[in-house]
Amino acid sequence: MTERRRPMRRLADLLPDLAGSLGLEDELRLSRAMASWERLLSEHVPAATGSSVLLAVRPPALIVSADSPIVAQELHLRSDELLSAFAGAPGGSRLLELRISVRPPPAGHSGRSRCSGSWPRRGDGSSGGDV
Repeated sequence: MTERRRPMRRLADLLPDLAGSLGLEDELRLSRAMASWERLLSEHVPAATGSSVLLAVRPPALIVSADSPIVAQELHLRSDELLSAFAGAPGGSRLLELRISVRPPPAGHSGRSRCSGSWPRRGDGSSGGDV
């Protein structure tokens, strides 16, 4: 007696249907957007990796946090570039505004924990160029 097996499917292909049946579509969409934000941040503003988190997508705005004012300023300066990249990312969408909220990291958490670089400081001999 032989069993007939169903073809294997990728888990990523099953999640949208499962999330829909459980009423978790919005949470799945936000999770994808958050992962895309982290990835594009590491590509476009590597020094800010680990210092910014996507909080919400509320068209026409993408709302993110920054651990410090300098990270917020860098995100603001690159907002057009980041919004364009987010529009083409999985889970992303075309938005018109990047809203940044400066929120210090929770106690006992260094906002730079996942960051391999550091922000240049005045007088440290760095070129002061792109961070």
